[in-house]
Amino acid sequence: MLSGRRLDLLDPSPLDVEIADIAHGLARVARWNGQTAGPHVFSVAQHALLVEAIGGAYEPGIPAAGRLELLLHDAPEYVIGDIISPFKAAIGHSYKAVENRLLAAIRLRFGLSPAPTAAMQHLIKRADRLSAYLEATRLAGFSQIEAVRVFGKPDRVDASLDALLEPWPTAEAQGAFLARFHALAAAMQPATAS
Repeated sequence: MLSGRRLDLLDPSPLDVEIADIAHGLARVARWNGQTAGPHVFSVAQHALLVEAIGGAYEPGIPAAGRLELLLHDAPEYVIGDIISPFKAAIGHSYKAVENRLLAAIRLRFGLSPAPTAAMQHLIKRADRLSAYLEATRLAGFSQIEAVRVFGKPDRVDASLDALLEPWPTAEAQGAFLARFHALAAAMQPATAS
């Protein structure tokens, strides 16, 4: 990693996870294998921000730790890349096992439990599904009919997401991801007595 850390993919340690490495990597990993409209790729960092915004719109009272779970839901992709779902299915269990170990190490590094609760997993999936639908129809050339067939009928969300669906330059995506992470991490810290 650029931070100087060495991460063992088969046995990742939370001590070897750095948020700067995650932000750097995710801002450079293209969603949809780069097959999106616009002058810039739609990065996994930007997708993470979109999923966090959607999840927060679905559950406005969610605490900062829950929003951090949404933001970090695809964090392992900073190391293993964003593999499209049909290929993940073809690879099978081995890929998922590596991804889950990485995610557990990342979650532990930032003060979360190794795995999300069932309710949080449901929220992540719901927000991720709407994000995929919006990305597919606005960026990846899917018709609405095709997107509904692949992702299901999208839930409505009462939030303006247009700015998050305009692909950003790498540095902007990286900076926005880091800023959001730091805001959420700060909100998770207990208030100190003065």
